[in-house]
This record gives sequence, structure tokens and C-alpha cells, in this order.
Amino acid sequence: MKTISLALFLTTFSLFGQNDIKTCEILSKINALIQREHINPKPVDDSLSVFVFDSFIDELDPLRNIFLKSEFDILSQKYRLNIDNLIKDKDCAFLTDIASVYKKDLLRNMDLLEKIDKGTVDYELKDTIRFYKKAFPIYLLDNQVEKVWRKKIKYEILDDIAQTSKNLDSIKANFNALAMHSKNTIIQNELCRINSILQNESGLQESLYNHFCSYFDPHTSYFSDDSKLSFVASLSKEHLSLGLNVSLNKKSEIIVDELDPNGPAFLTGKIKKGDQIISISNLKETLLVSCASLEAISNMILSEANKNIVLTLKRNSGKNFEVLVEKQVIKDEENTVYSFIVEKDIKIGYIKIPSFYADFEGNNGKGCAQDVAKEIIKLQKDNIKGLVIDLVDNGGGSMEEAIKLAGMFIDDGPISVVIDNKKVQTTIDDPYKGMLYKDPIVLLINGNSASASEFFASVLQDYHRALLIGSITLGKATMQTIVPLEENDNKNFVKVTVNKFYRITGKSHQSLGVFPNVVLPEIYETIFPKENNFPTAFKNDSINTFIRFRPYAKNNLIQKVLENSRLRIVNDDYFNDIKTINKRIDDLVNQPKKAIPLTIDTVFEEQNKVSDLWEEINSFDSGSIDLNVYNSDLNRFLLAIHPSEKVNNQFQLDALKTNHYLNEAITIIEDFNALK
Repeated sequence: MKTISLALFLTTFSLFGQNDIKTCEILSKINALIQREHINPKPVDDSLSVFVFDSFIDELDPLRNIFLKSEFDILSQKYRLNIDNLIKDKDCAFLTDIASVYKKDLLRNMDLLEKIDKGTVDYELKDTIRFYKKAFPIYLLDNQVEKVWRKKIKYEILDDIAQTSKNLDSIKANFNALAMHSKNTIIQNELCRINSILQNESGLQESLYNHFCSYFDPHTSYFSDDSKLSFVASLSKEHLSLGLNVSLNKKSEIIVDELDPNGPAFLTGKIKKGDQIISISNLKETLLVSCASLEAISNMILSEANKNIVLTLKRNSGKNFEVLVEKQVIKDEENTVYSFIVEKDIKIGYIKIPSFYADFEGNNGKGCAQDVAKEIIKLQKDNIKGLVIDLVDNGGGSMEEAIKLAGMFIDDGPISVVIDNKKVQTTIDDPYKGMLYKDPIVLLINGNSASASEFFASVLQDYHRALLIGSITLGKATMQTIVPLEENDNKNFVKVTVNKFYRITGKSHQSLGVFPNVVLPEIYETIFPKENNFPTAFKNDSINTFIRFRPYAKNNLIQKVLENSRLRIVNDDYFNDIKTINKRIDDLVNQPKKAIPLTIDTVFEEQNKVSDLWEEINSFDSGSIDLNVYNSDLNRFLLAIHPSEKVNNQFQLDALKTNHYLNEAITIIEDFNALK
């Protein structure tokens, strides 16, 4: 480890040397753009300074084991109320000052970790540890640093070996060997993480730009050209891809979960499902998975600038091997609209919209609205009597696509009101005359349904064109656009919030979410992040409108259908079990924790609470129903032409057969048709 430390001393000073003039220039340009374009620009004053300083420090030292209290107090006194003035004066030396202290403390921690690595850990020493939900004050004193790190490493070792077996006696019998192995792995990973931070040349500048942007609202952010390309690609159904999906196992290792048979990773013939990814390289830099952040790994894999990726893999307990994969433009099956027929007493169509993707590059004009229209036509050929549209986990995307899609389900009229930064109200009208589909519709929504999906759901709800079932949505009623800092700048961009949209009633779901007509409990709903969790999110408000619109009749029949549904939910064992599980999740995650002793017995007990709950969630019985789900005649024909899509199609089919939310949606439509 001495060699690594020496190399860091020789290289990281230059890497952390900030170009203060350039930093201030970019911040000034970001501010000018935001003041010009943002829906609600704020003055650059002490409030901004406090927000940027606090959030920046929280990101750099979330566990409070880096900055000393004395260092933080000095930095806080110098900059917490002064960053706004320094930016105006084009003096961004504060970033270099903070970075210098940060780097010095990281190197100090590396020395401490090497010392702990060479020494022994006293597992008999009586210690306690406490976990906090939110950021807490910086408290670290110079004479406490080693104690804090020893306690941290000790807990991580105990936590690691507590996961090796369900038998505590077995763990205790092999404790010394297990602890020695865990200690080495944990310390090496910590050293590697610090090394990765120290070598991130532009990370601090980009982080500062983003904290500055997020002061104005949570969705305004800075993009480099690379991050812009990745963001746009994430909202497209075709993009450069390796053609593989990964997942984390219990040991937090990244494992190849699925391979697209048409993708470049599969076509190498060298990568198999279950392979562990050890490192990822873009031929310029290499990330060791064990110590890099998930964000860094994701950025390297998804970045469209990285067309060639070298994966270092391990299969079972064999030797590491490398595979070069050249990305190809392939269809993203997980980000593409698809449909099925579900049949009980009658045939009902089901359409999944994973996101409101669009052709942002303007190559073909195709987006999710056109794809939904195609699926509806296919389903109507099979004589469906109702339609379920699934927006669960749909985080939004193109508002233009959402507007087009809403217009397909109402005959004519206004669908929303948009306000810009000049406070001008613009009414958005249905872009199409007539309806593509006229029969009953149920929308599935949840806490991850956001932005464009909330817009679409609220239009159909206000027109009484669909019943919404599920849980309350995220609560984002703003629109963003990506703008270059300057006209010819192709390196720096800002995704800036330029509009707020309101329902045709004048109300807004901003910070509140769209409320379903029928509430269905969902696992994890108590820990889903919401718009109102962000400190700079816009508050809910409403506007006066004089818009006239004609909703479809909401008659007593609808009320009867809703009453029947609510009664079923109250008496449904599946949904009641979910409420019980959510209570346990809430107790484990959201409730204040007491300090616990640092002993293998206590850590084993705490770890088992988590693993037992995790196993209960994973093994939660959703197999009590077996819905009759199948492909439409036309899709069955298309699968015969494109057999490579059969695997993914079967996976989607199997998942829907035990979907209780879909089952309730179908029952609602059948109930409506029967009562009618």
C-alpha cells in the first residue's frame, strides 16, 4: 500500500488543482442562463450561498468521517454566507480551498486505513454505533479520527461476516478466519474508493455546478456533453448499448443478469449470464467495481461517448478474463411500449408504457405515442372490450409525446395550461380531433410515476376518461429543456425548468402527486422519494382559469364500480399482507434507531432482521392468481418473423400472469361492463 500512497502524493495535487477562473466563468454563464430562462429565477444571495455550501459539504462527507470540525468551522466562516459574493466577483478560489482540505483529509484517512490494515481489530472492546437517517453536524475532532475509523471498519467486518451464514454458532467457530478475510477486503475497497475520488479530475467542479443549479429547483442541472448524451439516450427506445442487464447480489457484486441475444455482448460468445463484472474500462480509464460508485459505473456503461468497453469478468471461482465489446444501436426492450390481451369473462387489452420516449435527435419522428397507437390498433383487431394502460414506474420523458397520447383518448378540447417565466398562460389543446379508442380505460400508477406520466394521467382523470388505480404519484408538474451555455458551446449544457403545467381545472399536482380513484398498497411505497422531499421543490399552488371543457359523464355507475373495488381491496389478503410488510419496512428504514453494541451477536441479530425481511419480500407469494395473458394475433405473427424477441416476450407474459394490480384493473372494467 505504500506504493499506492506515494503515487497519490505525486499525482493528485495536480488533479485536484482547480482552474478557479474557468469555474467562475461557467458558474456566471449558468447563472445568466437560469436568470434568463428559468420559470422562477431566484437572486444570487446568502440563501443560495448557504444551500450550495451545505449541500456540497454533505455530498463530500455524508458519513462525517472526513472533515475535522475545526476545518469545517473555518470553511463555514469563510464561505457559507459568502459564496454568492465570490461568484459575483469571479473569485472561485473557495473551491480550491475546500478541495485542498478535502484532499488532505482523504490522504490522512488512507494512512489510517493502512495502519488499521497492518494492526489488529479488538473485537472484545466495548463499542456502540448509531445510524442516522439524515445528515448530522460535523463533529470530528483530530484525536477522534482513528477511533471513528476503527469503529467503522469493525462494524463493516462484523456486518460482512454476519451475512456469511444463518448459523451464529458456525460464524463464531470460524470467526477469526472470516474476520481476517473481511478486514482485508473492506480496507482495500475503502482505499480504492478514496483513490477513485482523488483521481476524479472534474468531479468537484461538476458537483459544484449541480448544487448551484439545484438551488433553483431539483430538476435544473448541469450537463457536460457526455452526461447530456447519456440523458438523451435514456429517453430513447434505440441507443448505443452493450446489450446486457446487470444486478447486485447479496455481496454487492455486479452480476450479468440478462443478455440481449441481438446485442453485442452476447454476440462476442464470451459472456454468460451469472458472470461477475470485476472492472470496466473505456480504454482511457478503468473502474474497479468493488470500489467505484454505482453512478460512476453506470455513467461509463451508458455514456454514448464510450463506444468500446472492456469488461473484466469472473465466472464462478475461475480466473479473471477480459472481453472487448463494441456498442451497437439496439432496441431497448425495457424502454419500449408493448401490449397483451388479458381474458377472463371478456377480452381486455393491456399496454405498458415504460417511459415517454421520443426521437430527440429528429431522425425519424417516432415516439411512444405512435407506438401506443399501433398497439391499440392491434388489440382492437382482437375485439377488446376495455383497456388497461400501465404507467407504473414511468418516470416521464417527452411532454410532446404525453400531449399527443392524451389527445388520442379525448374527443376534443383543452388538456392543460402552461405558464412560462413571463407568467403568460398558454392553453394546450387536444392536437387530434376524435378518439382513437372510446371504450373503458383504467390507468395503473404508483409513486414512481412522474412528470409526463402524471400529466397524461391527470388529463384522462379530469375528463373522466379513465379510472386511476394504484398509489399517489411523485408530484412533479414542471417541464425542462436542455440549453447550451452559449450558442456555439457543445461542451456545457443546463437542463433548466422553463414551464409549470396546470390541470384544466386550474389545480396542480406539484408536490402533492396525482391521487388515484382507488388506492392500492404497494411494497416500498413508504420509502419512495417524493417531489416534496426535495428542499427546493416548488410548492403546490393553483391558478384561475376560464377554460371551458366538457368531461365525460361521471354517473352513479362509476361510483358503484369504485365502491366495489374499494371493498375488494379492504378484504384482499394480498394487499393486506403488503400493508403489513410496508409497516415492517417503515420501522426498519424510517424510524429512529437506537445505538447498538458492536458485537457479533447484536450485528448478527440486526442483519437477520434485514435479510429476513428481504427474503420475505422476494418470496412474497404473488402466485395466487394465474391470469390468462397472451399475445394479440398480429403480435403473435410478428414474433414468428422475429423469434429473437420471444425470450423477452415470455418474460413479460409470465410477470403479468401473477400481477394483482392488473387483476384488479381487469375486474373494474368487467364490473363496469356487467353493470352497464
